Amino acid sequence: MEAHDIIIRPIITEKTMDGNAQKKYTFEVEKRSTKIDIKRAVEAAFGVKVSKVNTLHVRGRLRRQGRWQGYTKSWKKAVVTLTEDSKTIEFFESMI
Repeated sequence: MEAHDIIIRPIITEKTMDGNAQKKYTFEVEKRSTKIDIKRAVEAAFGVKVSKVNTLHVRGRLRRQGRWQGYTKSWKKAVVTLTEDSKTIEFFESMI
């Protein structure tokens, strides 16, 4: 798989933007990808050095629309920490 097949989108919330000062960036990733796949994809896509990757599965939530109900899709989240000597990801710097 290519880097853009693994990284689906960045997660931009107040909590994730607070981690940018410590060089921690959050992405939604492919559910079947491993930590090593995610590390290689981020390094290839943004040209940075990754020190560690933390992953977690986010369950789908129960939602109602009138009398019908269903679940939102479940997805995988990855928090990527860069090394101290690595440059920052420019996409997130423009959000501040």
